[in-house]
Amino acid sequence: MRLTFWGTRGSLAKPGPDTVRYGGNTSCVQLESSAGTLVLLDCGTGAHALGRKLLAEREPPVNGHILFSHTHWDHIQGMPFFAPLFMAGNEWDIYGPHGFGDSLRETLSGQMQYDYFPVTLDALGADVRYHCLIEGRFEVGDIQVTTRYLNHPALTLGYRLEVDGAVVVYACDHEPHSRQLATEAGELRGQDLEHAEFLRDADLVIHDAQYTADEYSDRVGWGHSTIDYAVRVCGSAGVKRLALTHHDPMRDDDAVDRIMQSLEERIGPFDEMEVFAAAEGSSIELEGERSPRQAAPTHESAVVSGTVPDNARVLLAPDLPREKTITDAMAADGIEAIRPAPGQALIDCFREDRPSLVILGADQLDLFTAIRGLDDAHARQVPIVGVGEVEPDEVELTDWLVPPFSTEYARSRIRAWLLRSECRWLKAPEPADEAERLAALRQLDLLDSEPEERFDRITRLASELFQVPVALVSLVDADRQWFKSCVGAPERESSREVSFCAHAILQSEPLVVPDALNDDRFADNPVVADSPNVRFYAGCPINSPDGYPIGTLCVTDFRPHEPSPRQMDMLRDLAALVEVEVARRETVE
Repeated sequence: MRLTFWGTRGSLAKPGPDTVRYGGNTSCVQLESSAGTLVLLDCGTGAHALGRKLLAEREPPVNGHILFSHTHWDHIQGMPFFAPLFMAGNEWDIYGPHGFGDSLRETLSGQMQYDYFPVTLDALGADVRYHCLIEGRFEVGDIQVTTRYLNHPALTLGYRLEVDGAVVVYACDHEPHSRQLATEAGELRGQDLEHAEFLRDADLVIHDAQYTADEYSDRVGWGHSTIDYAVRVCGSAGVKRLALTHHDPMRDDDAVDRIMQSLEERIGPFDEMEVFAAAEGSSIELEGERSPRQAAPTHESAVVSGTVPDNARVLLAPDLPREKTITDAMAADGIEAIRPAPGQALIDCFREDRPSLVILGADQLDLFTAIRGLDDAHARQVPIVGVGEVEPDEVELTDWLVPPFSTEYARSRIRAWLLRSECRWLKAPEPADEAERLAALRQLDLLDSEPEERFDRITRLASELFQVPVALVSLVDADRQWFKSCVGAPERESSREVSFCAHAILQSEPLVVPDALNDDRFADNPVVADSPNVRFYAGCPINSPDGYPIGTLCVTDFRPHEPSPRQMDMLRDLAALVEVEVARRETVE
């Protein structure tokens, strides 16, 4: 394969006399296999020159694939200037991380709204297809691609590309999970070790290296690696060549030279690895004969769909529980609802309209047997979902929807059923003693009370202990969680349906979710896939004086974490202090 750097600058384009040798354009890398499969890794300002070159040197059509690491502006701002997208007859597939809210297409079109740009995304002449990705594998032409989430404030993917017997990994933007490893040598653990496995034995790694170790202390949490970390993690992973990229916009060519000259002296030699600063305009050819060991993904298929088919129709049985919530959820995705005509049997309606999905009430399950008993392949395969309080044992439905549920939750489940995909968002079930638990909570008279310093000092300590932006004393009410104390959270409550704490109160030990995107209970939860983009959660149950779990002391972050045993012991201690304050309030009252 042949690889060319068209943009190596991070955060802000900085072309000028001081960035001639390493380049001033933002991230864009061209990769082409020997069979001719063309891939762009990110589409920063460097894509402008690449697009002009492709049209000047190639006979039409000019087809290819764009793999976006994420949709921060410096990685997408070259897209409106990439000429092959405007030429009729060209075909381009565009890939990027999957979120719950706007589709990839809608996100990319934002920078081309009329107030900002004279040409809209709808004016693209090429046939452009958009694909949302999670962790997993997929293929573009003859190139096998493995994706892995990186540690960045925005939802970001790294790409491992394997073709022609060689491996290239693109990991930009990424911050060390351990702050210590950003500046000092040390043993790779937890998710830093997993990151190294993603890079393992690559022929070339293109890695974020925006900061020096000295600069990093003022930029913790900004989502970028130090040069020292990139070298150490790639060296430990047996990488053959490392290209340091995403150069800081404040760093000129001479500063890059000085860093490279001092690198071996500061880090120590890696005899098996070549390290160089990525330079705009430079090309590399890679070939090999080995079968590379693949980094294992969480899910086999990385490609997911964020939209339902245009012709999707759902057959609704009469008198469904929470029918309006279901129909509102369907309307949000433009899904047609089908109902039997007056006097028409539901089974006859099914035969006539051949729906994409059937939703039945708990007292209508005989229709499940009738539909499955039809001599029809569609009847044997169509998803059939029940709605009711208790899932029956006698029939094997596709899924079961337990009231109460919100429009948003129903929409996620319906979309998953229509796409024959797994919906990775589970509501927590109610505890067996829910009525007694709620009575104990309300007897404390804490809900909707004023903030109190005696609780706030505990959440401040928890936030500092875990070095995370958010810490909460969360009380789990009937249909909401309300925050008696909150550090870093703009709202005082949220839906119980999206609550991690509703899961945590079901167990006696703390609930730890190192990376919510890799947890099938939470990955499609709106607070994970959309703002505030929760990645890490640790919550310790808080009990009332009479022993009922009323909520949690919890901490969250938009970056993954692997908490240490000592941190978890301290979280338990702090949760015990919250229980002391809860009991003291009851005594005072």
